[in-house]
Amino acid sequence: MTVVYTYSEARQNLAALLDRVLREGEVLIKRQDGTTFVIKAAPRKGSPLDVEGVTLDLSRDEIVTFVQAGRRFSSDSTPRA
Repeated sequence: MTVVYTYSEARQNLAALLDRVLREGEVLIKRQDGTTFVIKAAPRKGSPLDVEGVTLDLSRDEIVTFVQAGRRFSSDSTPRA
């Protein structure tokens, strides 16, 4: 169910209104003259998995060694039946 706020309610409770938009998808704001506006969250751009890289100053060989060690550790700790 879409919630309708008056302009004054929206102005006084903006933070709560925005939280409700995130929970419910949208809210309506209605002016005294009857004009109604829909407030929706803008879609996020990019992937949440897009993160900045970190410079570690490691060589290719060092990275390969760490990956191989992690794989050995992982296979050693797998429970056996």
